[in-house]
Amino acid sequence: MGLAVLLGVFAGAVLLGMPVAFAMGIAAAITFVFEGFPLLLTFQRATSGISVFSLLAIPFFVFAGELMLHGGLAKRLVDFASALVGRVRGGLASVNIFSSMLFGGISGSAVADISALGSILIPVMKEKGYSGDYATNVTVTSSIAGIVIPPSHNMIIYAIAAGGGISISQLFLAGVVPGILMCVCLAIAAYVIAVKRNYPSEPFPGWGALLVAAVAALPGLFTAVIIVGGTLSGIFTVTESGAFGAIYALVLTAIAYRTLSWKSFRIAVVSSIKTTAMVMILIAFASSFAYLLALYQVPALLSDALTSISDNPLVILLMINIILLMLGMIMDMAALILICTPIFLPIVKNLGMDPTQFGIMLLVNLGLGLCTPPVGTCLFVGCAVGKVRIEDAVRTIWPFYLAILAALVLVTYVPAVSLTLPSLFK
Repeated sequence: MGLAVLLGVFAGAVLLGMPVAFAMGIAAAITFVFEGFPLLLTFQRATSGISVFSLLAIPFFVFAGELMLHGGLAKRLVDFASALVGRVRGGLASVNIFSSMLFGGISGSAVADISALGSILIPVMKEKGYSGDYATNVTVTSSIAGIVIPPSHNMIIYAIAAGGGISISQLFLAGVVPGILMCVCLAIAAYVIAVKRNYPSEPFPGWGALLVAAVAALPGLFTAVIIVGGTLSGIFTVTESGAFGAIYALVLTAIAYRTLSWKSFRIAVVSSIKTTAMVMILIAFASSFAYLLALYQVPALLSDALTSISDNPLVILLMINIILLMLGMIMDMAALILICTPIFLPIVKNLGMDPTQFGIMLLVNLGLGLCTPPVGTCLFVGCAVGKVRIEDAVRTIWPFYLAILAALVLVTYVPAVSLTLPSLFK
């Protein structure tokens, strides 16, 4: 009965339009009272959920990404990507995807990727004869590379939700190949559509221009090297590497590039504070919610339900993916990481899946949810930036969905895709 109260109140609050974080907090509080526990327990579980040192890395990662976003780095990355891959058919689409791969590895945010790169590339693609829906769909789907390619604050959230026993540096490494693989799949889909629609290619600017663009973009790309390399080498903890990354981003944009104005700096600070506050509130109340899920043995119940349908690990993983895809269409990513990790991680561990591999599978899966209606944050932002109706974008986005699903299948059923690189640095 208690589980029904917990899920019923949560679902009702979400349907009424309440933010997911507060829906989880209220559902947990009412359920604690229903079970006869003191209401104070809700807040004790919430505060213990955010009393984790490694969570301090999140504001630093977010701040570094905001500085890069408002400090003009996107234009340099676009110039480099254009010089490198713009000559293929539908070249600007490849530029868009490759730029997302580079910028996502710095900002760690899909929405920041769309805001920075979409505002530059979508108008240019339209001017060059690309349809608005195509330009928007390429931007939206490639933006989720920032979720998988390190450094990503969602990986830190997953590690915390998993109980803190997963190495964040190993997660960073595990996301590199799947992120690149996903972008390659998207580039193939973009190329096929570009050939079919006879979109143009960009002229090669010459090796000299390519070298100049690479040199201009390299300092910005070094931000990811500092964060990931410092963590892997043992010089920094994850939190310390995030702090150094933020300092480096500030020095680079304000002093070296001189593209960060005082106004842009204030915008970056305020945006970082808002994002960090939302994430921390979400983690806090999700801790209370997850405590009750564990109390009611939801992972064991769901495991029994799945194994009653089939005992084949391949089928069970397929069912988990389908459940995650459906949930990703209606809920925010961070909330789903916090809710689904304690539920599904024990199940996949019993199947023999490495927790690091499951983390990448989860991120790719929920990243796709950001591009799908009715609650597709990236889709909404991309359509707003591209001035395209959501219905028009969704009508032609399915080849890009298939490309991401192809990458998801490989991540799910081929452990080497996500585990080879981490195994080299153990």
